[in-house]
Parts: sequence; C-alpha cells; structure tokens
Amino acid sequence: MARVLLVNPSYLRTYGSNQAGIANPVYPILSLACLAGIAKADGHQAKIVDFSYRAYDPESLKQTILDFQPDVLGITATTPLVNQLKDISMLAKSISAGILTIGGGSHPSSLPVATMQESALDMVVFGEGDLTFREILAGMPAARINGVVWRDGDRIVQNAPRTPIHNLDDLPMPAWELYPIDEYRDRITRIIARYPPISTVEFSRGCVFTCDFCGSKQTMAKGYRKKSPERCAEELEVLHSLGYREALLTDDIFSSDNNWAVAVCEAIKRRGVKMAWTCTNGIRVDSANAALFRAMKGSGCYRVHFGFETGNDRVLKAFGKGGRASLEQGRIAVAEARAEGLETWGMFMIGLSADDEASMDDTIAYARSLDVDVKKLGITVPFPGTPMFRELHEQGRIRSYDWDDYNVYNEASAVFDHPRLSWDVIRAYYRKAYLSIYYRSPGYIVRRLLRSLKTGDFLLDLYYGTKFFFVLNQKVAPSAKEPYAFEERWRALTVPPRELV
Repeated sequence: MARVLLVNPSYLRTYGSNQAGIANPVYPILSLACLAGIAKADGHQAKIVDFSYRAYDPESLKQTILDFQPDVLGITATTPLVNQLKDISMLAKSISAGILTIGGGSHPSSLPVATMQESALDMVVFGEGDLTFREILAGMPAARINGVVWRDGDRIVQNAPRTPIHNLDDLPMPAWELYPIDEYRDRITRIIARYPPISTVEFSRGCVFTCDFCGSKQTMAKGYRKKSPERCAEELEVLHSLGYREALLTDDIFSSDNNWAVAVCEAIKRRGVKMAWTCTNGIRVDSANAALFRAMKGSGCYRVHFGFETGNDRVLKAFGKGGRASLEQGRIAVAEARAEGLETWGMFMIGLSADDEASMDDTIAYARSLDVDVKKLGITVPFPGTPMFRELHEQGRIRSYDWDDYNVYNEASAVFDHPRLSWDVIRAYYRKAYLSIYYRSPGYIVRRLLRSLKTGDFLLDLYYGTKFFFVLNQKVAPSAKEPYAFEERWRALTVPPRELV
C-alpha cells in the first residue's frame, strides 16, 4: 500500500492580498478530500498539507516529506498557484527521485503538457481525477490510464481523456477528517460564513453552459451528473459529526433540476441534519422558483448567490449564458428568494469580453436596482482553459504568461488587453460600480442597516464597510513574492507562448 501526501498551496499572496484579503476563502477544499477518500478506501495511508491559511514554506514542507516519506505526492493548483506547484515538484524530487509526483486541478487540466514541461512532475491528471488517481495508486501502467499526461523517458505523452463518472454515489466519502479543523474555526471571515468551522461539499458535478470566462469544463467536463438525495444528506451528516457547522456548496448548477434539488432538501430535512449551508458558487436565475427556495430554507440553507454577471442582455448572450437567463428573470428570482427568508448575494463582473462603457453603466444600474443583501463585483480575468483566454491568446492580447500575475479579484492590466476598453476605463468603472452600489445608494444603506440591526451584525457591517472603502481608494499594490526554493530552475523551463494553446 502507498503513502500518499496531498498538498494545497498557499493563498496568502493570491487571495489574501489587496481587495481580496477582506474575504480570504480559508476552508478545507473538496478536491483533496475526495482524493484522500479514494486513497483511504483502497487501503492506502493519506495525509493532507494545507497551506491555504499560511505562507508557502518550502522548509516546513521538506520536513513533512522527510517525516512522512510519501510514495506519492499530489499537488492541486489553480492558475495563480501553479508556480508553487512547480516549486513543490522540484522540492520533492530534490528529496527523493523515487517520489511519484502528480499535479492536478484547474490549471494543470487546462495546460497539462505545458505544466509537465515547466515542472518536475512525473504525471498530470487532467479532468475528473477520482478514478484516475485510484488507478495510479493501484500501480496500473501509465500507458493504460486515461486522463493523464506522463513521462516516457524524454517524451511527454498525453493519453486519451477519461469518461466522466456516471454514478457519483459510487465514490467513497471525502476524507474531511484529514484537515485540521481547529485551524479553520477562527480564520474564516463572517462575510463568507456565519457558523464556522466550515467546509466545502458537492451534490452534483458539471455544467451544460459555455460562459466564455469559465473553465469548469476542464475539470468536470460538459454535462450534468447528480448524487442521490440520500447521499447528499449523508455527506452533510458526516461533516456535522466531524465538528463542521456550515457547508459551502460548490455545485455549478445545483438548481437546474428543480425536482431533484427539492428532493435533496427533503432528504436533508428528513435525516434531521442540523447543518447550515449556502449556495456560494451561485445558482442560475432561470432555474429556481419559490418552491425550491422554500425547500432550501427548510433544510438549513440560509444564503443563495446569483451569478448575474452583467446588467445588459446583449452581453449576457454574447459571453454564452444561454437558456432563459435574463435581467427580468433575475429580478423574479431575487424576489422569490427573499420572500422565503433567504439571504441573497449578487455577483457581477466588470470588463466582460463583450463589455463597453454603456453596458458597464447598465451593470451598475442593474446592481443598484436589485434588492440583494450583498453585491460583489470582480474584474474579468481570462484564465487558461477558458474560451476567453484562448481567443485573446490567438489575438495576441495576452500580455503575461507568468502565472503569478493572475491574481484573483485584483486588476489584471499586466495580464491582458481588453479588445474594446482601456485599463484606465476598466479601473474607473470598477471603482464607480462599488461607490455607486454601496456608498451612494441611500436605499441600500438603509436596507442594510435595518438588516444588520435585526441580525446583530451592525458592528461587523460597519467594520467591513469602512475597511473596504479605504481599500477601494488605495492603489493596488504588487503582490508579495513567494519564497520559492527552485524558481530559477523552473523559470528556465518556461514554455514559449506560441506553444501553449
């Protein structure tokens, strides 16, 4: 049996800096819990090292590797974290060439061959990794494993993709118990969660839509697969038994099948699970109704996030949000959710691929008009694996292929040139949006004040509102550099842009 060490890189530079630092998402991630669950179910020994809430520290990781002596080291990474992945791969190989070193996550899935070329990884798992990881740990020859890129001597070989898992109930329970729960209890902001400690959970996988800024198809494929309602309720029950008191649902389109979603809520209620949960990843406004919101509220859900993105129907269609999604449907969904007693969040984006100044004004006006409790805006960033990145890459508009520049939520002027908007204009509209929506909207201020007095969050709202106002008016500072141990080596392996996509 194998000794398996799974590593999640540090978020401090990426999520903990500038505007993003007010709501740093520190909680156990689901992907490593799922892989650890696979390993444990098959008799392997698994350990998780989570740097999300602390600085990347090569020396402490080196000591962990020396102490644990893993046979297999798995590293997950989004684009802003992938340089840490490269550094960790070389750190592992400097300790023992015999450690099977594997990369996975959204960035390696989007650029698997380049990730191999720029690192010391033995293998990249692309796409859905559960069963692929099981076959790797079982010792199956790499040439026979679908969904991997691997080294055959000096050659890098990409195998066929893996067919998505049909029955998600067949997967073992995620190994949430391997996370140090006490480390998360006081680190999560009340902006994100009411009832720490919290963890992530999934009831379904996949999405059938093709928004040009979204790269979820790289890891979960196009399509939609659901766990049984009983399995969903069981997962919340397990989380509760481990001491977690809130779950963040990671599903892309939880509400798409209303009958199933209501059945999930009924199963949770029937099982008597006293776990708060939220649809933090957002639900589509065209696939929700009062009956669903009522069921969600009755099963412990207290907040829904809506991915509005824009206040312009032309832009909505241009970036690929198909179906019946519309501005009017958004208004209806918010009203129905509020009527059932759910807290509502609205998610908006500035600088979408089809945006111009008029459409961004429409987004600001739309956001101001919606009766949601929290309105969150972000500047659109083209991440590898998305149609937006691919198009801008082909147009020569990507300015940086240094993945450390791809910081979440902060301005991306170093990353790309927008086809219609200058960065001075994008910055101006981002600031204008927040000032208009929060600080120049008397109706919102009064509504938020009344809500905070009712919930007892007045001092917290005052603190975060004041803090963000000052952050918004500061010049975005460069992110601190990671203390890489092998930067010179992996930067020397950088793949030329023309070979990336």
